[in-house]
Amino acid sequence: MAIFYLILGVLAATLLGVLSDWLVKPHLPEKPTQRHIVTAIVVCIVLIVFAVLPYLITPSSSTEVAVSPTKLSLTALFISTNIFAPTNTAIVLIATPTRSPIPPTLPPTPLPSSTPAVSSTQVSTKDGMVLIYIPAGDFLMGSTDSDKEANSDEKPQHKVFLDAFWIDKTEVTNAMYALCVKAGACQALIETKSFARSSYYTSTQFKDFPVIYTSWEDAGKYCKWAERRLPTEAEWEKAARGAEGKLYPWGDTSPSPSLLNFNKNVGDTTQVGKYPDGASTYGVLDMAGNVWEWVADWYDEKYYSKSPNRNPDGPASGGFGILRGGAWVTEVNYVRAAQRLKVAFDFRDSIVGFRCAR
Repeated sequence: MAIFYLILGVLAATLLGVLSDWLVKPHLPEKPTQRHIVTAIVVCIVLIVFAVLPYLITPSSSTEVAVSPTKLSLTALFISTNIFAPTNTAIVLIATPTRSPIPPTLPPTPLPSSTPAVSSTQVSTKDGMVLIYIPAGDFLMGSTDSDKEANSDEKPQHKVFLDAFWIDKTEVTNAMYALCVKAGACQALIETKSFARSSYYTSTQFKDFPVIYTSWEDAGKYCKWAERRLPTEAEWEKAARGAEGKLYPWGDTSPSPSLLNFNKNVGDTTQVGKYPDGASTYGVLDMAGNVWEWVADWYDEKYYSKSPNRNPDGPASGGFGILRGGAWVTEVNYVRAAQRLKVAFDFRDSIVGFRCAR
């Protein structure tokens, strides 16, 4: 295009030169000679031809492509990757004027052919944990005034509806947590011993024992890496005591060494799942004793008096976390399913672990 405009300029200059000979030079005759007229006509014709010629034989320098707004980005991507497009052609995407876009109506999500049966299981591909299905429905949360062991923060007992969810069958183990550390998603533990064992976390002998010395944040990071989350306090309690509001996972009978690890009977943690007779209604293990377990909620002593009756997820703020289930060192009253323990979020100890939900 630069050469074209150069030629056009030269021709224009020539025409002006011819006309100037006729108009401004005093030694020329008053009327133009035949030579002047012919030259001017020829230059004008050539000038006109050069001016219109590009529009007769050359496409416009910009190509307008009208596209639908909903396909604008896809169209731009297609054009930008077209190796046959001229390199000197500017692509101008012009959206065709339409009404304000309306979100498309998506087909309904296919429902499973059948709802999973109560206590159905599935295995996590991230850490090998077995998860148990807890069906949707109501359950009794908290303690009644008739329970002499109950604390004030467990009252009033109230009915809660929960959507269906999955929860880990056991507490997260040393071997599982090590996978998260290896993946770079979890930080190394501050302690590798247990209460009575100098080598605990790093020993293969205890790979199926509950991981300990984990804070609320440590537990949350692990569950996120495992594509799960910490259970809410309500979810944990329903999985532990069932819809009927049992005192303990196995029922209302008093705890015994055949049902759980508590009251310093063993003197340290035990392998997860060691007490099948202490399973909850849904088949969830270790919900009483062995190690305290983190839940997602913040602590509020009076939350039960104001919590929603459908899928409660705890207060909106707070300065403390909650542990559930008791531990190998705790006495009978601390292994009740309704027991709540208020602790700092960064609390780590040889009696604290966790499980996840989804």
